[in-house]
Amino acid sequence: MPRLKIKKSAISAERLQFIEPMYAQSVQELPHGKDWLYEVKFDGYRCLAGKDSTGVTLWSRRGNLFTDQFSHIAQACEQLPSDTMLDGEIIAIDQRGRISFNLLQRHRSEAQAILFYAFDIIMDRGKSLLEVPLETRREILTDIVTDLKKTSTLNVLSETIDASPADLVQVVKEFGFEGIIAKRKGSFYEPGKRTGAWVKYKVNQSQEFVIGGYTRGDPFDALVVGCYQDDKLLFVSKVRAGFVPHLRRQIASRFKGLQTETCPFVNLPERKRTQWALTRDQMRERAWLRPELVAQIEFTEWTPDGHLRQAKFCGLRDDKKATEVVREL
Repeated sequence: MPRLKIKKSAISAERLQFIEPMYAQSVQELPHGKDWLYEVKFDGYRCLAGKDSTGVTLWSRRGNLFTDQFSHIAQACEQLPSDTMLDGEIIAIDQRGRISFNLLQRHRSEAQAILFYAFDIIMDRGKSLLEVPLETRREILTDIVTDLKKTSTLNVLSETIDASPADLVQVVKEFGFEGIIAKRKGSFYEPGKRTGAWVKYKVNQSQEFVIGGYTRGDPFDALVVGCYQDDKLLFVSKVRAGFVPHLRRQIASRFKGLQTETCPFVNLPERKRTQWALTRDQMRERAWLRPELVAQIEFTEWTPDGHLRQAKFCGLRDDKKATEVVREL
């Protein structure tokens, strides 16, 4: 069985090809000690930026093209050395100087800036860095981004932070960041894997969920969302908060072609009537969708029976594959 999820020609071909990025495991407590490096977790779109003899290509985490969508970032990456690929995050900055996923997802024209934060490097001038230790990759990345910043302010290095986990959490809360990423020193870059060499700690509870239906309204009253467990979609919440009229219309337009008579959630109807449950009678008020759309949802906590408290819609995630959405904690 191959250890790395890489297309055969990704490293050696004249034209760079998509490499599935490495992922971080969710944790409820940050690891401590000198064996770890810490970075801010950005709330944006994961992006791989590669340059070869044909020019620059930007990929989403799923391998979809971002090049035209973020053409200004692609243009800034023209200064990359040939046959080089960076891993990072595209983020939007609001008028207060804070990162806003909502602006990135819906109102980019209102953003003060759209930036690419690079936090790793996969290839340097045709040389694979997959089995190069993290600290060495960081040194190479720092040199490359430093050169890029001489001609553009759109590419930024995601700095490591020398502080205790407790102090980091305090700073992240103060500045409104999503969370913290911890990476084990000496670790290799493992495409498509979630090995625990990278872990993520979120200050606020938030993750992706699959939209499987909605409560009828004008155009809808609430979304019905869930996540996968053992390849089965489980209902977890009704989501009413986080919408304004024009946003409801935008989301409802994405329902076209996805309507179905069959409920996609295997755990519905629920027998116990609670404020979070969906009983057989309540299901009559719902319309069902094929589970293809993914939404980012904030919430205060999981209930003991697997529902979300105070769920709030944050945006659609076109960069996430529905079948890969599972409960993170």
